[in-house]
Amino acid sequence: MQQRRLKKRPPALAPDESRVTVAAEYWHQLQEKDINSLCNVTLFEPISPGRVLFHFLREDVMVDMENRCLKRSGETGWKTTEDPLLELVTVMYLINVKDMHPIGRDIVGVKDLKEGHFFQGPHALKTDSLLKRYGSDLKGFRQSAEYLQGEPRDMADAAYRLSPFPRIHLYYLLWEGDEEFEPRLTVLFDRSIENVLAADAIWALVNRVCTALLEGPVIKDTSS
Repeated sequence: MQQRRLKKRPPALAPDESRVTVAAEYWHQLQEKDINSLCNVTLFEPISPGRVLFHFLREDVMVDMENRCLKRSGETGWKTTEDPLLELVTVMYLINVKDMHPIGRDIVGVKDLKEGHFFQGPHALKTDSLLKRYGSDLKGFRQSAEYLQGEPRDMADAAYRLSPFPRIHLYYLLWEGDEEFEPRLTVLFDRSIENVLAADAIWALVNRVCTALLEGPVIKDTSS
């Protein structure tokens, strides 16, 4: 039996180590957008004026534009959720997206993106914790990726396509370490991601999905 691993997430930090916040101006820009057009190109679902729903990995999340927050469904209805990285990337994505771009055709690494120079030094993708956790545990990586509804890909020792948004995919590729080689993990993207997200937003999205993979499922032993 699988259960969500319950533990406190680390604070959401930007590449410069500052706390992530979403400026009121960004929410204002989003409130000016046409909801129907927005949903047509993102495959988000309009549920009421000023509110849209999207599927983040394995759960539904509401964007409440009127109250400028994200919400998750609980036992007593939709409740505001504190998820700064996801909130920031979601708002930036909805502000920037204008057209439906191709996915699954041109898959690239960060160095192949136009802003690939950004992902260096303190801005390198923060995958070290993920590599430390799963570098010698392919089974655990697969369980976590599949728990998040990742789709397996034949691209490494273990590889999955994860969908934080309906039309935004991230590809996580893991090569297991052994006596000769260190474990290695790579994150790939549809090249079209750079049409809707700037480099810092891509960095934030990868960071947030890495956190979800680290939280992973807990497999309960029910054999006794």
